[in-house]
Amino acid sequence: MIMSSSNGIEDTIVLDRIPEAGIRGEKILSSLSRRVQSVILNGILGLFSITCIFPLVWLFYSSLKLKRNFNSNIIGLPKEPTFENYIRIMTNPDYHIWSSMVNSARNTVMSVALIIFFGFIVGYILARIRFRGNFLIKVMFLLGLVIPVYSLMVPIYVLFSRAGLSNKWFTLVIPYLAFGLPIAIFLVDGYIRAVPKELEEAAAIDGSSFTRTLFQIIMPLSTPILVTIGIIQTFSCWNEFVFALLLLKRQSIQTVPLAMTQFTGQFSSDYPKIMAALLLTMSPIIVFYFVFSRQIIKGMVSGAVKG
Repeated sequence: MIMSSSNGIEDTIVLDRIPEAGIRGEKILSSLSRRVQSVILNGILGLFSITCIFPLVWLFYSSLKLKRNFNSNIIGLPKEPTFENYIRIMTNPDYHIWSSMVNSARNTVMSVALIIFFGFIVGYILARIRFRGNFLIKVMFLLGLVIPVYSLMVPIYVLFSRAGLSNKWFTLVIPYLAFGLPIAIFLVDGYIRAVPKELEEAAAIDGSSFTRTLFQIIMPLSTPILVTIGIIQTFSCWNEFVFALLLLKRQSIQTVPLAMTQFTGQFSSDYPKIMAALLLTMSPIIVFYFVFSRQIIKGMVSGAVKG
């Protein structure tokens, strides 16, 4: 009887362990499945990252080739790397690289500053102050997001020519401001609506004026969305080509995109020299991105959540 009882207990223990073993097996399989999925996903993201980084790497080492070496092997590494293309670009005054970068930087800084300033004020007024015509004004600004720029090229050219505003050092600031305001107003309007009105009411009770409340309380709170606007407009103004080609004729005030057209000929182009010029003109934007990368990511994420 004792042995029978003992065997029964052992059989019961074995039977109890079978479900536990099955659960452990399921956990192991689940863990392996997650690991396999993670490896596959990371591999896909790694390949995607390589496709994004390789063009810049190819651009760099191709700029170290001479024209004949590049034409013989487009993808291959340079056998005899040389900085001759960079030296020619920086020392030849006919290319106007440095002056064009200064012009682009001036236009970009002025345009972005004005877009942020006026976009913040107008966006705040449309979001907070109710008056007759509020909705109509908002719709008029939003139409600037859907109207194609190319449909306005002829009217803008005629208007600037007759008003004597073309071929000036400040010419591009005007269209940059006009076409940059709609998106700025749209983003600020959505962000301000998420800011509690109680902050402004408390400031008013404490005796704060409207101007002080706007620029010392609301504006610091709106820093994330203003950073986002500044990022968008910086890249847009630096790379803009249509208005620069349309409104600027003098080489002394040309911007970077116009300067790049000097490296292409009617029948042939010196691609290594073009790539060297591209890297030189891209360097300020690349430095800007790496210096302010944390603020850029924080501004974009916060702007997306609030807006």
